[in-house]
Amino acid sequence: MVQESGRGRPRSESARAAVLHAVDDLLVEVGYAALTMKGIAERAGVGRQTVYRWWSNKAEVLYEASVIDARQELAVPLTGVSRDDLTAYLDALTGFLAHSHAGAAYRALLGEAQHDADVAALLASGDVLGESAAAVVAPLLEACGDDLSLEQATALLVGPVFFHVLAGRVPEDVDTKKQVDRFLRAFAAD
Repeated sequence: MVQESGRGRPRSESARAAVLHAVDDLLVEVGYAALTMKGIAERAGVGRQTVYRWWSNKAEVLYEASVIDARQELAVPLTGVSRDDLTAYLDALTGFLAHSHAGAAYRALLGEAQHDADVAALLASGDVLGESAAAVVAPLLEACGDDLSLEQATALLVGPVFFHVLAGRVPEDVDTKKQVDRFLRAFAAD
């Protein structure tokens, strides 16, 4: 399948997929600092010019791969039972941040964003964690009529797990059921 990119030659979806798979794998093997556009191209089996045609730098490639994978990994089927849906989401989030190649990519980008304004702007261009959490938080907000914004409510849900994993603590120590209980108590207190 070939998709028009608007500039240059048509974009080959098979080449794009190869690049996006390569960047995750390479990141896990060599780390962010050693990741290069040349290495990504070689791993994907495409020319360097192919990679540069669609992405300006390694952060953009890594971000796109991470977002695509995160949307899949964090999409939990909703049961309509808030407690169960929230717990399933936090379980998925913990797994994503702690064990997934896409989660490793996301964490690497977060680290790089602390001293690279371009990477920070890239991450600010879309909030994949907030988007995924909104799917499970929005029904609860609608049901209880809380005055919190969706962004504030998702931050309350995601924040403790996010901090726990990014602080280097043992991910298996995250008790998602207790986190959900705390989260639901915050709504009951209003």
